[in-house]
Amino acid sequence: MMNRRHFLRAGTASLGIAAIGPALATAAARTPDYARLLILVELKGGNDGLNTVIPYAAPRYARLRPTIGIARDRVIALDGQTGLHPAMQALMPLWQQRELAIVQGVSYPSPNLSHFRSIEIWNTASASNQYLDSGWLARSFQKNPVPPSFASDAVVIGSAEMGPLANGAHAIALVNPQQFLRDSNLIHSVDMARGNPELAHVLEVEHEIQRAADRLRPANAQAMLRTPFPPGNFGNLVKTAMQIVADTQTYSNRRANQRVPGQGVAAIRLTLNGFDTHHDQPGRHQNLLEQFSQGMAAMRSALTEMNRWDSTLIMTYSEFGRRAGENDSRGTDHGTVAPHLIAGGAVRGGLYGVPPALDWLDGNGNLPVGVDFRSVYATVLEHWWGIDSRPVLGQRFPLLPVLRA
Repeated sequence: MMNRRHFLRAGTASLGIAAIGPALATAAARTPDYARLLILVELKGGNDGLNTVIPYAAPRYARLRPTIGIARDRVIALDGQTGLHPAMQALMPLWQQRELAIVQGVSYPSPNLSHFRSIEIWNTASASNQYLDSGWLARSFQKNPVPPSFASDAVVIGSAEMGPLANGAHAIALVNPQQFLRDSNLIHSVDMARGNPELAHVLEVEHEIQRAADRLRPANAQAMLRTPFPPGNFGNLVKTAMQIVADTQTYSNRRANQRVPGQGVAAIRLTLNGFDTHHDQPGRHQNLLEQFSQGMAAMRSALTEMNRWDSTLIMTYSEFGRRAGENDSRGTDHGTVAPHLIAGGAVRGGLYGVPPALDWLDGNGNLPVGVDFRSVYATVLEHWWGIDSRPVLGQRFPLLPVLRA
């Protein structure tokens, strides 16, 4: 017998929608400011932090990476010690306007170097020896509900994995964004459910998906946005995200044939794949960083155009960094820490965290942990949305001064 999960996948995946989770009504101690949008960008596979934010003045950097290291004269210098990969030129306007914060040395105590387990830790905000069954954003939305006027708690674009929204968030995954933008109908045949309570429940969930999808579908957003978007898969994901932001401000009610006010979504997650660079890293990593940087620049442009740049926070995350030294295949193996980027009109730009201590590698050639990633999450919850982070994360974590008052 086809169970509910399989039915949902069969019924919606072909239309570009994976699933929608339950909306749980829980009283919140404070009223979150969900008018402030959070955009998560997952750098899937484990981004090489040392070739992203480069300690170019450290003599040991070149010694650890004799063939894949970025030459000093190619680095985009941020100060006398640190610079960006040359493929990240598109981020420089954000840096110069102090709208880009770089938090260095991010990981967690006793890092796990398994892709599956480490991303589970990042998604659930657990300790390395702790197992939680819900994502950190899902727990936050359970404890601090998003207003019912919103189209959805969150949207995941380009992936069926719910990640930080798993098991509790009222969220839609757009597996195939382009098809989602074309299609307009899901399953409507209530007659199929007669005498079948399980199927009736599934169809009720399907109709909930349809209602949310109607409010997300950008009927006129393409005409509204003048911002050009970069080519390629990640550029398409960014374009879809920006179209959703634009259209959920005044979404289309097709049944009434009119446009009514919308309140958007609280969070959007995008995924850029390909960062597991065990071999032939230089060209692959350059291409990925260029896609990412151009996508970030396009988001800034579109959000500015919509007057949403000051009310949007963009944050990267990845399951781990890479080892400090290159391997024998002109690549890097799984490591510990990496820098993460936070951007937006309300960001206090600059370098934060702990610079890579290349002279203090552990016995496996990995960098020491400088900032617990849950401090980044706590900062988002406390300073961006105004939510008490302790019930979500289980304890207090130091907050980062990356946002303007």
